[in-house]
Amino acid sequence: MSEHSKSSKLYIYYPIFMAAMLVTGIFIGSFFSERSGDSTIIPRRGNSNADKIVQIIHYIENQYVDSVTKQALIDKAIASILEDLDPHSYYISAEELASYTEPLEGNFEGIGVEFLIQDDTVRVVAAIEGGPSESLGIQAGDKIIAVDGENIAGVGIGNEDVIKRLKGPGNTQVKVLVKRRAEEKEYDITRGTIPINSVATGQMLDEKTGFVKISRFARTTYEEFVDKLASLDEAGMEQLIIDLRGNGGGYLDAAVKISEEFLQKGQLIVYTEGKSSPRRSYHAQKKGRYAELPLVVLINQGSASASEIFAGAVQDNDRGIIIGRRSFGKGLVQEHLNLRDNSALRLTVARYYTPTGRSIQRPYGNDIDYEGDTEYRYHSGELQYADSIQFPDSLKYQTPGGRTVYGGGGITPDVFVGLDTVGASEYLSILSYKGVINQFGFDYADQHREELGAYGSFDRFASEFSVEQELYDHLIEYARQRGVEPDTRGIHTSATVIKTRLKAYIARNIWGNDGFYAVMKDDDNVLQIAVQTIQSGALDSERQARLR
Repeated sequence: MSEHSKSSKLYIYYPIFMAAMLVTGIFIGSFFSERSGDSTIIPRRGNSNADKIVQIIHYIENQYVDSVTKQALIDKAIASILEDLDPHSYYISAEELASYTEPLEGNFEGIGVEFLIQDDTVRVVAAIEGGPSESLGIQAGDKIIAVDGENIAGVGIGNEDVIKRLKGPGNTQVKVLVKRRAEEKEYDITRGTIPINSVATGQMLDEKTGFVKISRFARTTYEEFVDKLASLDEAGMEQLIIDLRGNGGGYLDAAVKISEEFLQKGQLIVYTEGKSSPRRSYHAQKKGRYAELPLVVLINQGSASASEIFAGAVQDNDRGIIIGRRSFGKGLVQEHLNLRDNSALRLTVARYYTPTGRSIQRPYGNDIDYEGDTEYRYHSGELQYADSIQFPDSLKYQTPGGRTVYGGGGITPDVFVGLDTVGASEYLSILSYKGVINQFGFDYADQHREELGAYGSFDRFASEFSVEQELYDHLIEYARQRGVEPDTRGIHTSATVIKTRLKAYIARNIWGNDGFYAVMKDDDNVLQIAVQTIQSGALDSERQARLR
């Protein structure tokens, strides 16, 4: 992607200067002098543009016809400035900061339950392993009806309100009244540190093929990942599929460490560079433990940032095969600045480049609908057909093994797999959007826990349990009661897909994510093609190209 013109640079850097001056001026608070004796407060005059913004905010706060708060005005002003720079520079208020960072930290403090609100009732989906709730015996299916003596059932409570009541500093207590079938029991729960798993599952697809799904690149992802691989090694893994579909990224360090496990010592993983950020290169510091393991990486339009760094390192070093659809195209590096009021600024300071020198970032700026890119890809046919992806020759690069790769907009896969439209219908889309299949699967699992537990193992459940017509009819009626009217054509067209997903959701509520993904693999055309690619010997050909 070409650099901006000199005039564009001036346009960009000016707001950055303004943002810095605004933040400094506001928090020092020395720009103002007040006059007593009337309601008018006059800001001290100044000549800088930062003074002008401070004066305006101060004047609005004191003279505007309705009540406003300075902090709200400041938040909006900073957000507006950053909005015009690039799509990924942004301001985070103090109230929002914890929710932004928590999924990437790998843990939080609370009681340790996954929940959903169904029929105006908070229901436990799972007690997180090793958390306070699990140790006290709270189970999936339990209903939380009161917290610290306050009723939360049947009062229209939302997710955020539940989270605020259940989360809190470690070693603090909260009283939770739980209803299990007809019995009620109150628990005194001491909040603790709860892990947030970023590796959703690790399992064997067959006797040779390991499969790992990474949901995000958090602080703990590398440790989680190597633990999963160690287990798969013991199970006989000879080849590996890593699923990064829908993975929006996270910490660069996690992506670099995981990349290193598959590369030779000294191979370049990624480098960053910006106007005020000199080039910084990240190389593999040692030969990876899995440097010779046949490897496939799955990506799609939701794979971004750290996911693209890993996929780019694998592709540009001719280390494996990338399968799926073109990734998101987020290649801007944000630097995190903590501000005095516990808010934060994340400012783009550099760009990511793959080992061949490709920029991962897709175009943005005037006349480009950056947020509408996924919709554009769908309507242009890119999500269905490989030949809809067009790149100019200037964005073509060559890997050491002679493969042609493309820059300027994400990672383009070596093997394209379009959206699977088999079994698609508007009825299925509505069921999915409203979460009806998930909710019904939870209800069914909750009501039949003993019966499902009698299978003894997931393998037996997978081979013997099926969604018969009677159960399917119950799902259709359940959906109707929740506002999804029956659609005869959709019910017939999507029957196989709906039944597979229902079985997967039932499995999740008994055997967790491992059960869910084990069932869903039968409805996953990208994963099926990945397995076929491994079995065809394509990875052997790829490895020969790498060694040329």
